[in-house]
Amino acid sequence: MMIAPTTADALLNELIPLLHASNKPLSQRLQQVMERLKASLPHFHWVGIYWLEGDVLVLGPYAGPPTEHTRIPVGRGVCGTAVAENANQIVYDVRERNNYLACNLETRSEIVVLIRHPQNGRILGQIDVDGPSVGAFDATDEAFLERLGQAIAQTLLTEKEAPDHDAA
Repeated sequence: MMIAPTTADALLNELIPLLHASNKPLSQRLQQVMERLKASLPHFHWVGIYWLEGDVLVLGPYAGPPTEHTRIPVGRGVCGTAVAENANQIVYDVRERNNYLACNLETRSEIVVLIRHPQNGRILGQIDVDGPSVGAFDATDEAFLERLGQAIAQTLLTEKEAPDHDAA
């Protein structure tokens, strides 16, 4: 799939104000953002945030089928590989990855975009998206999710609020 620039801009213009609606806890606002993403982009079958805590990724807010992967060691699966390699991951076909952690039998592709501290680039977490078709994600998805990740990181920094990991 491809996210057209106009679609990406319109969606970000809708999502970023949700992040700043500080009358709700950040975990609830992030949950709303995940649900809106899933509802708005048909190729997003599952979308969620994993927060980096030491050498483990801990599941935060997400939208989609439940997953048993609530804690993923760095280096394991696509999510853990993104952190270990300090690089976003776009997986065309998850069946071709020997370290793939199957969350859902319908998943055929995956994208993981790192959420980085705006000043020092340190990894805070990641946005993980599963798609139901092979080749569901491309550079337009990555660019869109990077912009969203920057907004999430800026919100975290501005509020100096630790992520609430119980809000899944």
